[in-house]
Amino acid sequence: MDEHGSAEAALEALPGIASAAGVARYTPCTLEAAQHELARGEQLGATLLLHGTPDYPQALMDIDDAPPLLWAMGNISLANRASIAMVGARNASSLGTRMAHGLANDLGNAGYMITSGLARGVDTAAHIAALPHGTVAVVAGGLDVVYPRENAKLHDDIAKRGLILSERPLGLQPQARDFPRRNRIISGLSRAVVVVEAAAKSGSLITARNALDQGRDVMAVPGHPLDPRAAGCNMLIRDGAALVRSPQDVLASIGAPQPPLLPERAALPARPPVHPHGPAHAQILGLLGPTPMAEDQLLRDLKVDAGTLAPHLTMLELEGKIERQPGGLLTRLI
Repeated sequence: MDEHGSAEAALEALPGIASAAGVARYTPCTLEAAQHELARGEQLGATLLLHGTPDYPQALMDIDDAPPLLWAMGNISLANRASIAMVGARNASSLGTRMAHGLANDLGNAGYMITSGLARGVDTAAHIAALPHGTVAVVAGGLDVVYPRENAKLHDDIAKRGLILSERPLGLQPQARDFPRRNRIISGLSRAVVVVEAAAKSGSLITARNALDQGRDVMAVPGHPLDPRAAGCNMLIRDGAALVRSPQDVLASIGAPQPPLLPERAALPARPPVHPHGPAHAQILGLLGPTPMAEDQLLRDLKVDAGTLAPHLTMLELEGKIERQPGGLLTRLI
């Protein structure tokens, strides 16, 4: 549009530009398809944000590949609030989800909005904790497509009390290639990216690299050297990312948008009830890691009593998968 003077002229020029770049038979979106999507957006109560207009997120204006259009559903004013991105493992440990929940809650109380990707694990914990303070979910598919399905209620809650953003067409089911593109928006919206748990090769590290390219701060929560879910965070810290032990570490690095008011951390949201005959061994192992964890905390996370859990712990101990330590602590053996 800058080069050709108008949207109409740019659309006419696109096939020739595509051909020169080696893309054969390129056809721009038809007017009918655009009108159909606009009508669908109106039915959903969604708003189309256009690059350069007042409602468009100003933080995205200074990144090289800002999306020209963003579909938005929810409180559009949140798009221009000071934001911190929080990302991490989908298969997060109990410690990881508690850390994400506590950080998001406290940083929200300090005046920051929390941006994440509505994925399982760390993203989910961060969104739930930040919802009362302000949270933005950037999704990889159409904003009317719930992914993962288990987050349907959270998706609805954010649409009502927060903000959902997507650069993709309405109704689009997300594919693997869509998530890395989505991640650049998460980092671009934010003053800093905090990685809570991440494997050595993960989407969270893509978000961190995007943040560095965009001039954003990158921070990471350290983890046990033997826990693969901490490998990416430890690598980031080794390479110069700020180490995060508490919300105060984040605020000391980037400052606060207003005087922080940090109350006691809110409790983790209730987890879905487990099987009446006791938790699956995979569920127990997923919550444990090399860092010792109190058995009482495991009981609270699983929502079971000690009598239900005890035989499962004994079996896992006999199989050499966990180890009991003094003081009622449990460790997963890697």
